Amino acid sequence: MASSSSYLTISPRKLRSDLYSYSYQEDSSTPLVINVLASLIERSMARTERIVKNGSCSLSKAISTNIFYCRDIPDMTIQSYLERIFRYTRAIPSVYVVAYVYIDRFCHNNPGFRINPRNVHRLLITTIMLASKYVEDMNYRNSYFGKVGGLTTDELNKLELEFLFLMDFKLHVNVSVFESYCCHLEREVSIGGGYHIERTLRCAEEIKQGIEKRRVSHTLLV
Repeated sequence: MASSSSYLTISPRKLRSDLYSYSYQEDSSTPLVINVLASLIERSMARTERIVKNGSCSLSKAISTNIFYCRDIPDMTIQSYLERIFRYTRAIPSVYVVAYVYIDRFCHNNPGFRINPRNVHRLLITTIMLASKYVEDMNYRNSYFGKVGGLTTDELNKLELEFLFLMDFKLHVNVSVFESYCCHLEREVSIGGGYHIERTLRCAEEIKQGIEKRRVSHTLLV
């Protein structure tokens, strides 16, 4: 059980302010949306694990959605992976909201697909890269996103192309859709007057930082 100091409390008002007025600087703290997104995905994976364990369903074996499959589970938490992407790409908070829209659409379009530890990292770097291209005027090359995410350029190019076809190239997110997802995130953090995000792996993450640069180029390779 984590102590009270191991939790980060997020208010809906602060989340909304961060989404619309965040200004990136070299010493900027991690946008709150990253904490919320990491927790939402971790909860989704936990639900999948419980369902599979109870025998209610099995993970998708469809070739089309297995493009994100990784033979070895990357030794990096969702939180630390998203923080790494933010640190090296400087993507603004709205990019992560749009990436969340893409993930949600992808799961609805492919009902047999389940987010799990073997596909989540590749799914995240692909959707965040595409969301950055959609939202921002200037972007890094795929090769740079690949280095940040621990993938080769060819591998990320393939993931991008396959994802686009699986989504029927429907990447447009209008204002009302964006706002609805922002409201959804707000509702998530409204429970109990604030959202408590567990940081039980913080110590482990700090240890991993020392070996991150050496390992990240290999963690997601097949």
